[in-house]
Amino acid sequence: MQINSQHQPILKHCEVFDCLKKSGTRKITLLERSGMGNTRKVLEKRGVFKLSSEMDFEVVVLDEIERDSWVKIERNGTHWLKGFYLPRMLCEADKVVQTCCLKTHGFGGHFTISLKNSVGLVSKRLPGSLYDYMAELHISPYQRSMIAEINHYYPVDLLLMDATKAFIDGGPATGTIVEPGLILASKDRVALDAVGVAILRYHGTTRNVSQGKIFELTQIKRAAELGVGVSSEDKIELVPLDDESQKWAVDLERILKNQ
Repeated sequence: MQINSQHQPILKHCEVFDCLKKSGTRKITLLERSGMGNTRKVLEKRGVFKLSSEMDFEVVVLDEIERDSWVKIERNGTHWLKGFYLPRMLCEADKVVQTCCLKTHGFGGHFTISLKNSVGLVSKRLPGSLYDYMAELHISPYQRSMIAEINHYYPVDLLLMDATKAFIDGGPATGTIVEPGLILASKDRVALDAVGVAILRYHGTTRNVSQGKIFELTQIKRAAELGVGVSSEDKIELVPLDDESQKWAVDLERILKNQ
């Protein structure tokens, strides 16, 4: 996992797209579903559609795609009562890049990093159906296991976590802000989330996030059980890219190993 100190305000979509295009990527599709607010209006307000025209990538609002554009994931031993649905274009993509941020979550998830970011890929309501999969998720006592289980059914080739700023309590919309000033990159969702939790613990976070071993936290434990990523902190390697990141790597390795 690469770790880099970055004191710019945010890792912007345009920077990610620019790097992908320079690497030879021919077509980029951005999949988005907002858990809070109308997705299309949120994207319009953030200037994403304007950016897509300027940088030549497609934006897909997942709330608006047709029924046959979803793939049914059967229950198959998961905690989802009816299974769930993922976008067909995600499941059939040549490569998948995920961007996420770092924060705690006040509605049962405890923290939201790369694993919980996947909730935004699940259909809230399948077109033509009244069943609300997000309502099921948020009232379930198995919410954190369900979050991890989503990740078992689609691959990720690159993860980028913007930890320039983070919430150490509250979330997902408001909370106490700290500024680690970090950008992390990995191919492993479990490793990335474990390091993200270590960053939260470094700054002092909620009881739910700070108690016990990191790999015993339900999201991480269940994802590791399913083979989504590494099975222990011993298998995580931090690769700092500058002097400031080197200092962070020492502190985060200490937190990971001395729980």
